[in-house]
Amino acid sequence: MTNKMLMQEDLKYIFHPCTQMKDHEKIPLIPIKRGKGAYIYDFDGHKYLDCISSWWVNLFGHSNDYINLKIRGQIEELEHVIFAGFTHKPAIDLAKRLVSITPKALTKIFFADNGSSAIEIALKMSFQYFKNRGESRPLFVSLENSYHGETLGALAVSDTGLYKDIYTDILLKTIQAKSPALVDENDALNDMRNLLKKHKGKIASVVIEPLVQCAGSMKMYNPSYITKLRTICDEEGVFLIADEIAVGFGRTGSMFACEQAGISPDFLCLSKGITGGYMPLSCVLFTQDIYDAFYCDYNEGKSFLDSHSYTGNTLACAVANAVLDIFENDNIIEKNREKIDLIRDLTKPLEKLSNVKEVRQRGMICAIELQGYDAKERIGLKFFQEALKEGIYIRPLGNIIYFMPPYVITDKEIRKMVGVVEELLHVV
Repeated sequence: MTNKMLMQEDLKYIFHPCTQMKDHEKIPLIPIKRGKGAYIYDFDGHKYLDCISSWWVNLFGHSNDYINLKIRGQIEELEHVIFAGFTHKPAIDLAKRLVSITPKALTKIFFADNGSSAIEIALKMSFQYFKNRGESRPLFVSLENSYHGETLGALAVSDTGLYKDIYTDILLKTIQAKSPALVDENDALNDMRNLLKKHKGKIASVVIEPLVQCAGSMKMYNPSYITKLRTICDEEGVFLIADEIAVGFGRTGSMFACEQAGISPDFLCLSKGITGGYMPLSCVLFTQDIYDAFYCDYNEGKSFLDSHSYTGNTLACAVANAVLDIFENDNIIEKNREKIDLIRDLTKPLEKLSNVKEVRQRGMICAIELQGYDAKERIGLKFFQEALKEGIYIRPLGNIIYFMPPYVITDKEIRKMVGVVEELLHVV
């Protein structure tokens, strides 16, 4: 089969995510045959350096030998079992390990199967916590420019109009506070404090993406905001939800972004890199106090009745354990520091170019914001197409070119990744 043949078959049947399908009348859809390491390969023999880890999930390369070994071993024993009334060792092992490496206050875990579901669980659980105590707190606060997923609850606490605006009539009514990624940190903190006081007794939780608002044009802010926000949430008696779905597992330079703020959230949502790009899995970690609010006789009506068919999927948990093995055995966080420095050294000089507004970086996430282009030009799409010709796969966010590569990327590959984009900045 060729790329063209498979593309034609695909377009007969499939509606792709975040895609205007009419674009594919002019822009080829690329069927991928296989992947290995930092590369993916199409059916015509072309290879592409996966500079965004296939939507931020592939931490240790495609077809990782160690993960392959572990998933083969698990599939021969147990692929999945209902997680209500049953359990299994991969889930128990994973839960113990996650509790041991996340902030100390987080001692309980609830499994789901995707990031949006994790956010929904944290929102529902924070609301029901107060409901179980006789309070109704129907409001949630998030940050301007935030993104937390695309199911209706997760979308409601997001602030990315491109995804959200059309559904406004059917969404929860939520409140957005000023983002420290867009305004002065003190202004953002004062705005948050004022909102929590204004709606005192009505807000269940505040939800943030620690350090990087990824889908929000890769805008970044300092850990000090999170440290002070933790204090404000404690003072006002509301929960703090840390959405580390995109930034967890080493993306910001530490295992979890909250570590850099020295705080423990009340809820920690994880997904994406947790399985290294192999399997859908997410989880929410939370405190003993929250767990206790749901612990009762069944007929008291305080149980948390949330379920997913693939909750705690055995294969996914086995893969997640393999991912944690690699972090531990290969000293990944420490090794990434050299790669972080190299990316910074190669990209920071690009700010001197007239069509570059800013280069910003947090750990293994680097964003180049372009300027001087008309929005109608779809400049990000042009960069995507031209980079692909050079064997580099990027997926810009509007006028933001960003890198979020797999941790197995080599220095040579980093130089190629940045070098191709630098060349394009001179000609596109």
